[in-house]
Amino acid sequence: MRKGEQTRQGIIREAAPIFNQHGYEGAALSDLMKATGLEKGGIYRHFESKQQLAAEAFDYAWNLAIDTRFKGTQEISNTVDRLKQIVRNFRDRRAGLVPGGCPLLNTAMDSDDGNPQLRVKAQRALNSWLDRLRWIIDEGKRQGEIRRSVDSFELAMLIVGTLEGSLLVSRLHRQDTARNLACRHLEEYFETSVRAKEFKGSSKKS
Repeated sequence: MRKGEQTRQGIIREAAPIFNQHGYEGAALSDLMKATGLEKGGIYRHFESKQQLAAEAFDYAWNLAIDTRFKGTQEISNTVDRLKQIVRNFRDRRAGLVPGGCPLLNTAMDSDDGNPQLRVKAQRALNSWLDRLRWIIDEGKRQGEIRRSVDSFELAMLIVGTLEGSLLVSRLHRQDTARNLACRHLEEYFETSVRAKEFKGSSKKS
């Protein structure tokens, strides 16, 4: 990687927590300069605008988040157990993420009224998450592990909505109760309403 690209990636890495914690409007140029050790001209030599930097910082933060949520799932053969691992990752794997919480939730709220470029980024991130979940659910239905009556889109939306909603409540309450309850509810729901009957009792204990 060339030095210029290394510098550019470094700016994105240092800017991501600032945008994720303070939002687009709250991310002051002085904070970006302090974090990167660069002057204004040094930052904007690599980016056309603050909006472009914010968009690429979101991509960086979201890629870390989504990779963490699916971490370890490829080694799990049963698709219901794979879904349960995604839920547990959401609950338990916090280290290594960009500070400030879920970048999708933060950016969706921050860009709702006035930043169409970031809103599009958030929409695409949501769709990519839903698509990955639907792929697992569809695979489970093909393999007979998930009930054929399960609607893949509805289940994927239920998972995302429950997890993201619980995170918002947990943040407002400054405690993890809502997130823990949501994750426990989803795991129980997978067993009672998603796992095919012939696979009952086959879930690995963890």
